[in-house]
Amino acid sequence: MRKIVLNTFVTLDGVMQAPGGPEEDLTGGFTHGGWSVNYWDDMMGKVMTSVMTEPFDLLLGRKTYEIFAAYWPFVKDGPDKNAADKLNSAKKYVASRTLKKVSWENSTIISGDVVKKIVALKKQEGPEIQVHGSSNLIQTLLKHDLVDLFHVWTFPLTVGPGKRLFGDGSIPAGLKLVDSKTSTTGVIIATYERSGVIKSGSFALDKPPEAELARRKRLEDEDE
Repeated sequence: MRKIVLNTFVTLDGVMQAPGGPEEDLTGGFTHGGWSVNYWDDMMGKVMTSVMTEPFDLLLGRKTYEIFAAYWPFVKDGPDKNAADKLNSAKKYVASRTLKKVSWENSTIISGDVVKKIVALKKQEGPEIQVHGSSNLIQTLLKHDLVDLFHVWTFPLTVGPGKRLFGDGSIPAGLKLVDSKTSTTGVIIATYERSGVIKSGSFALDKPPEAELARRKRLEDEDE
């Protein structure tokens, strides 16, 4: 079974919208696009390179696909060339209800019953399937418990309202921290894997003291 791996930038208050530029995603009147740009250091670049070292396929939502397709095919040299080569050569699956064609090399549109088709992709032979950006698609993946590994890059700022990583698609799920790193600029790069259901407990005393018993009695009386 192939793994679906998220690689997501978020603010401290959980927003993942438009990390790369002011015009990247203006949905909802978002005005803080580009919030991640000034935090990058050499270590973060090396981590991102390591994420792309092994072969991978890409699974993208329409908006992220259009942003990537307008940039990466045109990177021919410079510090981003290695990443560009990896992204350009990877197989790309684009989840969209509206796209009719895709021009970025090795791209395929998946539409209709997207969840069924993603489940089928996971069952095929091949490398891991990476998801970058794609906030709306992520909600679908979370809702159907299809994510196997989370690389969450938490940047030390808050922006208020915006699209969140754990938004409407979130379901109760236990996660296990398997790796963490911190950049010189305070970005925490944490990797989580699924670890089953949530295990709950209680800090309540086995035998409540008199004050707690009295408090409970008052609450019961107020409810009557």
